[in-house]
Amino acid sequence: MRRHRATKRPRVLPGLEILARARLKEIRGKRAGLLMHPASVTSALRSARDVLLDLCGANLTALFGPQHGFAGEKQDNMIESAHALDRDLGIPIFSLYSETRSPTPEMLAHIDTLVVDLQDVGTRVYTFEWTTALALQACAAAGVSVVVLDRPNPLGGVEMEGNLIRPGYESFVGLHPVPMRHALTLGEMALLVNDRLGRRSGGKRCRLVVVPMRGWRRRALFEETGLRWVLPSPNMPTPSTAIVYPGQVLLEGTNLSEGRGTTRPFEIWGAPWIDTKPLGERLRERRLPGCLLREHTFEPAFHKWKGEPCRGFQIHVTDPGRFKPYRTTLAILQEVVALHRREFRWKDPPYEYVTDRMPIDVLTGDPAVREAIESGADLRDLESAWARDIREFAREARPHLLYPV
Repeated sequence: MRRHRATKRPRVLPGLEILARARLKEIRGKRAGLLMHPASVTSALRSARDVLLDLCGANLTALFGPQHGFAGEKQDNMIESAHALDRDLGIPIFSLYSETRSPTPEMLAHIDTLVVDLQDVGTRVYTFEWTTALALQACAAAGVSVVVLDRPNPLGGVEMEGNLIRPGYESFVGLHPVPMRHALTLGEMALLVNDRLGRRSGGKRCRLVVVPMRGWRRRALFEETGLRWVLPSPNMPTPSTAIVYPGQVLLEGTNLSEGRGTTRPFEIWGAPWIDTKPLGERLRERRLPGCLLREHTFEPAFHKWKGEPCRGFQIHVTDPGRFKPYRTTLAILQEVVALHRREFRWKDPPYEYVTDRMPIDVLTGDPAVREAIESGADLRDLESAWARDIREFAREARPHLLYPV
């Protein structure tokens, strides 16, 4: 009889499992709320809801869900989720992507402490870190403590890339000035944001505890953790998606398909009017590090260009250590604009509830980036201009780092 090999133990244990073992005093005897989504699981894929139920029993009094819904079912931006009731437990499920993106005093009246367990993807525009930031601010005002259960940054925690948000361009895809690829875990970002809250004029810090992972090192990509990937949102199906996302998310601000409606969103991109031969040649001349672009025709099942054959490319990352996702997509956009000025369009507002700015400017946080794309400016000059801001951000973040390289 053939024996099955035992499943390898993961090299990294998420904060959820550390909480289950430590049984922190911050939740003992307290009415607890849990902010989670489908990727909030143990290494054995047990839901954070069930773990907290074991720890808290009847003191688990509310659940909260971020963008894309508590069950992670909503496909696109600005698709709100309704509040609901957990039928088994008889407790409310509050949506933090509804008429509000911040927990209200009425919601927080149900709890003494909020436990946050969200898989982030290391990119400024991914909204789970800003849902957490708004929760910190609301909990500080309400006298509710927060416990953040940390998880890996799938991009690792070393390389930072991109511009910081220009003042006045804050939004739900960037409430604080951080680089597009910020190299922090959700727990580290929470510590940074909470510190900033306390330094604001009249600001107030939240009572915050971060439960670190065990075994994670900053150079580790997600596939090196031994953990199983669970979709944190419908269009983040693999760790490979997360690697290209800090750049490819910019296509949401254009009439190019970012691959929604395909099985490889953000890795696949294009449009019916793309001429792949000259575009591919121009991009090869760029010598973009750490990746190959393969010509690919696709037909989105939904979203932009639904049902129309799109000519484009798939990004294959060959060396994650050298790959620069933000710079790669900026180069792609420069060449598309240069070759297809008649067909290419920036999308019109709204985007993430911002109605007075172009979506691409909301995404980048600085209209100078769009202007550099349109003019074909040397990207090395942009990167040099951002370098000082990144150094200052890294210096500010350093006291909040929890893991070795």
